[in-house]
Amino acid sequence: MNKKTIPLLNTHFPQLKLFNRGKVRDIYEINDSLLIIATDRISAFDVVLPNGIPYKGTVLTGLSEFWFKYTSDIIENHLITTQIEKMGNAVIAQHKDVLHGRSMLVKKVEVVPVECVIRGYLAGSGWKEYQKTQSICGIKLPAGLKESEKLPEPIFTPSTKATTGHDENIPFSKVVDSIGKKLAEELKEKSMNVYLNASDYARNKGIIICDTKFEWGITKDNKTILIDEALTPDSSRFWPLEGYMPGKPQPSYDKQFVRDYLESIYWDKKPPAPMLPPDIVQKTSEKYLNAYKTLTGKSLI
Repeated sequence: MNKKTIPLLNTHFPQLKLFNRGKVRDIYEINDSLLIIATDRISAFDVVLPNGIPYKGTVLTGLSEFWFKYTSDIIENHLITTQIEKMGNAVIAQHKDVLHGRSMLVKKVEVVPVECVIRGYLAGSGWKEYQKTQSICGIKLPAGLKESEKLPEPIFTPSTKATTGHDENIPFSKVVDSIGKKLAEELKEKSMNVYLNASDYARNKGIIICDTKFEWGITKDNKTILIDEALTPDSSRFWPLEGYMPGKPQPSYDKQFVRDYLESIYWDKKPPAPMLPPDIVQKTSEKYLNAYKTLTGKSLI
């Protein structure tokens, strides 16, 4: 591996105030803004794996920036800049070699504690729930749907935003109870609008966005804006349109490939996670890079 392909697993900037270290992102506080650094860490089943995926953080940041800009005419978002020289901070500038391409300076907001999931197709936990109850998050669906089948229309299936452990699917009524009807309806409508716009674009590029997860924040002047990441292989299921066939799992551009490998070795999904073999790391990196190139028309390497 050359220097560029050695995954960045951790950042350590004692001169900056650490705000939060998540499964993938290290977040630092810069005055009234946040510096979000996407590392190359990868998690599966809510456990961070010991080895990272080359270029993953760059793909997450690049795709988020692409989608924030693409959807900016329909929804405001938290992105200020991804350009190191425009961040106006000496410490960031000093470490530009590490931070370039994987960092976003964003507005600091009050995070709404709901994961806003939009499903356009039947897969993952939604497929498992449908097989048991013919519904997802309390939404009744037609009988006889196949795995990976396109739903009659996309559905909003929110989940809790867990700080530890697993997010849990919840009915819309629980969202209303938690944050109020007005904000709950607003999140549902805005999440659906972003998904529909993005999925139309992606389909024209040869990618099906099976499902995706959005996060929202409230600004000081009480605006609801899109935050965190947007429509990346970490927060979405991306399938190739070519060869799409309902009735079975689909090949993917996202980390489902890693989950499938971990299932195949019968890992108990508890820490510590096993090391990924070099071929799985390389193929996963290629999937992330391909997703970026297919959607944006640009190559990262």
